[in-house]
Amino acid sequence: MERIKEKWWGITGRNKNEKETTGGITGRNKTKKEQRKELIGERKMKKEQWKELIGERKMKKEQWKELMEVSPYVQLLTEDNILYDTKEKQLKAVKKDWSAIKFIHNPDKEVQLEAVKQYEWAIRFIPNPDKDALLEAVRQNTEIIQFIPNPPKDVQLTAVRRNGDAIQFIHNPDKEVQLEAVRQNGWAIQHIPNPDEDVQMAAVMQNGDAIRFIPNPNKDTQIEAVRQHGWIIKHIRNPDKDVQLEAVRRNGDAIQFIYNPDKDVQLEAVKKDPLAIQFISNPDKDVQLAAVRRNGIAIQFIRNPDKDVQLAAVKQDWSAIQFICNPDKDVQLEAVKQNSNAIQHICSPDKEVVAHYLSFVSQTAHLIQDLLCCLKQNGK
Repeated sequence: MERIKEKWWGITGRNKNEKETTGGITGRNKTKKEQRKELIGERKMKKEQWKELIGERKMKKEQWKELMEVSPYVQLLTEDNILYDTKEKQLKAVKKDWSAIKFIHNPDKEVQLEAVKQYEWAIRFIPNPDKDALLEAVRQNTEIIQFIPNPPKDVQLTAVRRNGDAIQFIHNPDKEVQLEAVRQNGWAIQHIPNPDEDVQMAAVMQNGDAIRFIPNPNKDTQIEAVRQHGWIIKHIRNPDKDVQLEAVRRNGDAIQFIYNPDKDVQLEAVKKDPLAIQFISNPDKDVQLAAVRRNGIAIQFIRNPDKDVQLAAVKQDWSAIQFICNPDKDVQLEAVKQNSNAIQHICSPDKEVVAHYLSFVSQTAHLIQDLLCCLKQNGK
């Protein structure tokens, strides 16, 4: 029985202790409720604080306005459009002074356009400008495109159509943009890496000299270039015969830029420009005759011309006698027959040449004729 009582009292004791423990937990629960009430109270206090803060903001807005009367740059310190808070004010401001766009957050298209119409560089102060504003800016000044990140294709085309060199500021322009650029300015091809044949041809058609910026141009491009001016051949490495012929047909003196031209090229050159013979080393007799028959003065560029070449020269132009060292009697006579003044350029004129000269200028022509007869008989 005693053992049973001890067990019972032991259980009862534990229950009692558990009740006390439970009471402790309950106490703690009450504490949490109190804490919740305190938190709710704090939240209410925070709401009141927010209301006070809002009031402070409203008060600050008035202060902003006062500060902006001192300097408009104060507007940059706040995201709200306080200085120009309506579209009408914004338009009025940028019409008066384009720089007002600096102090307007997120201006609409109309405001942007008005600003860039006043001054094209205003576009730099507009974040994410509208495409129409970009177009207006590059129409006024194509160089602005360099300050436009990733300009739309329409803007690129507008820029290069006004100034082909603007392509240098466009990253990776497509073929259409390249073509428009070189059509406006052939030299713009220097800013295009690896232009295709169509772009090359368009460039030299606009300006043949643009070929200097094209590595390894094809034959058609070379011919198109030298058709504009023969001298352009100097920018072409190892031009073939067809290109050489096209060049000298356009400008005979272009032969000076051709290494070791053959006879056909030489003949074409002197046919176009007889004086081009000065750029030909050791021209043969056919080339010499082709030159002096078109311009006798070309004989001055021929070393040791033979009698046939000398005669052909003075027949074409009597004054060519001045460039002939020790011309023989026949050459002298031919020159004097062309013009009696030719005798002035003959260092040691033959007697018969002198007599012929006198027959042109003397009033005693019958006496001169007798003199000529005597000279001929003595010559026999």
